Amino acid sequence: MKKIPRLINARHFFSFVLISLPSLSFAQEAVTLQLDLTHHFVGYFALALTMIAYIAAMTEDVIALRKSKPMVLSAALIWFSICIYYALHGQAKIAALAFESNLLAYIELLLFILVSMTYLNTMSERGIFDALRIFLLNKQYSYRQLFWITGALAFVLSTVVNGLTIGLLMGAVALAVGKNQPKFIALACVNIVVAANAGGTMSPLGGISTLFVWQHKILHFTEFFALTIPCIINFLVPASIMHFSVPKETPAISKQTIALKRGSKRIIFLFAVTLAITVSSNVVLELPPAAGMMAGLGLLQFFNFYLTKTAPKNAIETQKSFDVFKSIADVDWDTLLFFYGAMMIIGAMGFVGYLDAAAHYLFGEINVTLANIMIGLSSAFVDNGTLMFAVLSMHPDIPNGQWLLLTLTLGVGGSLLAIGSAPGVGLLGQIKEGYSFGFHLRWMPAILLGYFLSIAAHFWVNAVNF
Repeated sequence: MKKIPRLINARHFFSFVLISLPSLSFAQEAVTLQLDLTHHFVGYFALALTMIAYIAAMTEDVIALRKSKPMVLSAALIWFSICIYYALHGQAKIAALAFESNLLAYIELLLFILVSMTYLNTMSERGIFDALRIFLLNKQYSYRQLFWITGALAFVLSTVVNGLTIGLLMGAVALAVGKNQPKFIALACVNIVVAANAGGTMSPLGGISTLFVWQHKILHFTEFFALTIPCIINFLVPASIMHFSVPKETPAISKQTIALKRGSKRIIFLFAVTLAITVSSNVVLELPPAAGMMAGLGLLQFFNFYLTKTAPKNAIETQKSFDVFKSIADVDWDTLLFFYGAMMIIGAMGFVGYLDAAAHYLFGEINVTLANIMIGLSSAFVDNGTLMFAVLSMHPDIPNGQWLLLTLTLGVGGSLLAIGSAPGVGLLGQIKEGYSFGFHLRWMPAILLGYFLSIAAHFWVNAVNF
């Protein structure tokens, strides 16, 4: 069986310190003196804060408290309690190094998503997404055609763009064409959520959970494409069932026109170049994906400078250029900080010892396939990126076929509920007519059928990987 590279955790980091730093005796001591706090007050305190933070994050719309706030504060309190306990036992450096190793994993994720969101904000400012929306409206497609077009676009685009952005973009299209058809809006939104999650699962660039697996070299870039057929089935099955409930009418044509701003097409090209650099530098040079994305950010900054210097003197101010730093400031910092809190909390759970206990049960006492399916179903309630990071922190020794299964179930399992994925949560906040938690729940049986049929397709198509 192929040996699976493991995520850097506290023990691996300590081993690195042992090799590279002169303080050999301390590093060796760090490996042996990590404490088991699973039955200590610190461990119970960490568990309580984790549950409170996640409940607050999941009820964000009810309590009107942004999800990042309880996560960031809980992460800080948990790590402070761990570090204080270690300091009282004369081992403060051990806990500090564990914190730093988890922080490094987050920074790589932060830089990757930050650049991706910056490009998307820039393209939005240049009018690219508005032009796409008006183009679809003016083609005079029927509601059923628009149902499939928005779903297919969400599926394809989510392979390279984060699901939240694609969900909001396609949701805006559905809202614009279905002003007098709340049933169409609701059905289209359910379809968009399923499509965005399914498309993002078959590419390491499309979702947080797949990005984690790729970043930590569990699977190579091209190995994710083995999930193409299962993901297509996951999208097509519920969409085919919902199709017959979509109205047959055709919406009125839009009289609005959108002119693309200067440099918009070249920005799309630069984004494609950035993704190419990211993939090739990872495959050929084994650099982390964040390295290629930061190179792309540099290209965007220089293109901003070029547009500023070459703008016609009589050009309208908004047509001259864009501000890269304004695009960076406008990224979804609430989501980025949420992932900081989530990753640091999961890292703390691993350092305390709870993840080892969970791994022993999930990948030791019960069937691995059943464990992966259960974890995927739980992603309907807990963010899939958080769950994937937790599993990676457990270091399960499983074959590539099971890693692909886990990637599949976590990626598409969030579609079961409206609150189970970023596209669903985003559309709940954006769409005020038709789409709701209850409406999405009504179609859960169809989505669940697609979930299990995609798993069956995976075992059929990728049997050689098990």
